[in-house]
Amino acid sequence: MAEEVRVRIAPSPSGNLHVGTARTALFNYLFAKKNNGKFILRIEDTDAERTSQEYIDNIFDSLKALGLNWDEGPDVGGPYGPYTQSERFDIYPKYVQQLLDSGFAYECFCTPEELEQEKAAATAAKKPYVYSRKCENLTEEEKAKLRAEGRKPAIRFNIAKAQKAFHDTSILEFEDLVKGKLHMDTDLLGDFVIQKSNGAPTYNFAVVIDDALMKISHVIRGEDHISNTYKQILIFEALGLPVPRFGHLGMILAPDRSKLSKRHGATAVSDFVKQGYLTEALINFVALLGWAPSDGEEIKPVEEIAKDFRIGEISSSNSIFEYDKLKWMNSHYIKMLPMETLKEMLKPYLTQYDLSELTDEQYTKMVELTREPLTLLSDITDAVPYFFGKDVTIDDETQTGTLDTETAQDVLKDFVEKAKDWEWSEEVLHQELEVFRGVWKEKGVKPKVTMWAIRAAITGRTRGADMVGILEILGKETSLCRAKKAIK
Repeated sequence: MAEEVRVRIAPSPSGNLHVGTARTALFNYLFAKKNNGKFILRIEDTDAERTSQEYIDNIFDSLKALGLNWDEGPDVGGPYGPYTQSERFDIYPKYVQQLLDSGFAYECFCTPEELEQEKAAATAAKKPYVYSRKCENLTEEEKAKLRAEGRKPAIRFNIAKAQKAFHDTSILEFEDLVKGKLHMDTDLLGDFVIQKSNGAPTYNFAVVIDDALMKISHVIRGEDHISNTYKQILIFEALGLPVPRFGHLGMILAPDRSKLSKRHGATAVSDFVKQGYLTEALINFVALLGWAPSDGEEIKPVEEIAKDFRIGEISSSNSIFEYDKLKWMNSHYIKMLPMETLKEMLKPYLTQYDLSELTDEQYTKMVELTREPLTLLSDITDAVPYFFGKDVTIDDETQTGTLDTETAQDVLKDFVEKAKDWEWSEEVLHQELEVFRGVWKEKGVKPKVTMWAIRAAITGRTRGADMVGILEILGKETSLCRAKKAIK
């Protein structure tokens, strides 16, 4: 029987969920769905100083918002819990002891000062630093003496012993699911610490135990973990545990090819959502960072992407996070939203306006008029101020460049005079404005100049939504009041 596919995302709650971690979560999720496997969430909160409940909540909320629901995790449980690392500290000592008993680990009594001296010596000799292993063969008497001095040992993994036991050479090679064959000379790793002197497990040790006990079959993560993978493979082997398959994803870079950071724009999923990106657009976009659908169709729901997903076709190169492309995709998803859904989703971005001024019909009409150019939900804030209040704000450029011209003043006087007798319905306004433009065209004024004058007086802008729709929503009284105020 084929092994069950079990993958995990194991974020550290030291910040809001980064879009890079979201991409890693997505590729794990897609791989699990494609192979009828399980997607597991594990919280790696061993760094107590940087961990907060707020960040844990953000991880949960962001993954759920993206539709990446886990099969096992801290909140839903599962057969291999607990799924929060800080609750698993009683599990690790047994495996540390197993490595000590089998000679694959040893106690190290070196102080931080002694280790710093070793590093300084290596730097002076222009050599890469590797631990001297001076504690490997301490006698029991020597250890007892060091303990009597109050020293508490850290536990180090014995690289040379593991190399000899499982490999003919110091070169360790593995087949990466994304990057193909990778190798490293493990002599360069040095005997690394697996348990600190305070008894806490290090990342590389805890992650091996957790992955083994949770029966993780495939570890898909960022390429910044490649150096860790060699250490972890050796620990799996030394403990006699099955080694999972590894796949490492290229980095996500900013458009200027530097590391993606806040100076480029949003980087956390929750920041994107606040700005008015739809999670469907964000997850669709993130799926294309290093992977492409077989039919070339870029706009796809997650369910369709999962059916098509092939891990071997993920690019091993870095991906560029193109904010402009994400905005284009987001605008597409906004256009696809049902009107009632869009109306509700826009309300958080309209809190500075008094929506009670509009009937539901008028609010619907306003959204219909302004939705086309929206690339973010938050764009609505600046798109609609002239629909509210009796007066309108007109900037200096519009005032002097458009409204103060002699032609505009004449157009507005004529508009106020004629429009007071118009029936204020969409159909009639459309006809009347058509006639009005025609009259001024005969006087040598271009139709767009005529409409700029009316639009500037009533909206404070020279471009925007359909003017007939705006007039209908504002009503005759407000429209004519604004036009009169613009006449000198």
